[in-house]
Amino acid sequence: MDRTTRTASPPAAPDAGAGPAVRAWAGAAAHLLVAGLVIGLASSTPWPVLACTLLLAAGLLAGLVRRRPLAALAVTLLSGTLVAFSVPHHGPEHLPVYLPAELVLGVVAATRSRRTALVAGAVCGAVVLPAVALLVPGPAVGGAALVAVLSGCLAWLAGLSLRQRREHAVELRGREVSEAVTAERLRIARELHDMVAHSIGVIAIQAGAGSRVITTRPDEARDALTAIETTSRETLAGLRRTLVALRRAEPDPDGGDTATGPAPGLADLDALAASPAAAGVRVDVRRTGEPRRLPPEIELSAYRIVQEALTNVVRHAGAAQARVTVGFRDEELTVEVVDDGRGAPGRAAETGFGITGMYERVSLLGGRFSAGPRPEGGFRVAAELPLPAVAEAAR
Repeated sequence: MDRTTRTASPPAAPDAGAGPAVRAWAGAAAHLLVAGLVIGLASSTPWPVLACTLLLAAGLLAGLVRRRPLAALAVTLLSGTLVAFSVPHHGPEHLPVYLPAELVLGVVAATRSRRTALVAGAVCGAVVLPAVALLVPGPAVGGAALVAVLSGCLAWLAGLSLRQRREHAVELRGREVSEAVTAERLRIARELHDMVAHSIGVIAIQAGAGSRVITTRPDEARDALTAIETTSRETLAGLRRTLVALRRAEPDPDGGDTATGPAPGLADLDALAASPAAAGVRVDVRRTGEPRRLPPEIELSAYRIVQEALTNVVRHAGAAQARVTVGFRDEELTVEVVDDGRGAPGRAAETGFGITGMYERVSLLGGRFSAGPRPEGGFRVAAELPLPAVAEAAR
């Protein structure tokens, strides 16, 4: 009962749509009435005045031009022809009465398809050119016809140019939206990859180690299970923060605000470095320069770079230890992760998205990134992230 009431159409809806149509046709009738008055004054009023009056009366056709531009064109052609032939003596000075028709022709070219605009131009020429031949006697008919054709073509091309500019603007907006969506998808992919790949790598190693010692060394197996539980909970919390951030644009049906927790940053590097220790990789974190608060996007990017680099160390490098160095400089933040492993990423790392994601993060911030084996052995990941002005960072 309630659903039927909510979805029923209001009875006054058809009347609401009829009002603009009635006003549009009333404007057309008023335009023809003005044309009749102009015909009555044709014998005693200069033709430039009559042409200007008829051109101003074209404003009465605004509603009809918006709803039915072809009908508005027919009205202006009719009024112009009636006014032009209303006096017995004819001449080139009568041709400006077709200016309202050319104005409407430009509107048709600007607002309708090219096929409709071509049809409108052909109709306009089929009416105006015979009228020129009848209105202009003698050898001047050729020049008058040329002027009529050029003015009509100018109005048609002006409307077509406006239409093309509008379509180009729409295309540019669509392209910007598409690029923004693509950039957002890449950002989400990087965030999920950096978050999940590290945790799954640690969980896989801990699960393998626990399964091997579950019968011989149950204490170590218990520690592995504890590490798996801790890492899983941290990953779930991170995924929850990401999903809530993605849904933040949607209104909360309960009217509340879900707590998402702060995004990870440089202060969390020590806790991040403790995860590989359970997998047998000792990580040393060093800081140079004067630590200070940085913009959240820089801290998050630096954290994700270290996280992904340590994930590759644990999963592919076969290293026993790694070193993370964070340098606070005046104009940039440097991040370096080195290990003593085999020096080149394995096949899984080569076909993954870790290094690509780190490079994209640094590129979006306008920094520099490098990753590759070291001459003395091991692998090195380095990033230099430019910092904003000191005043802006302090704010």
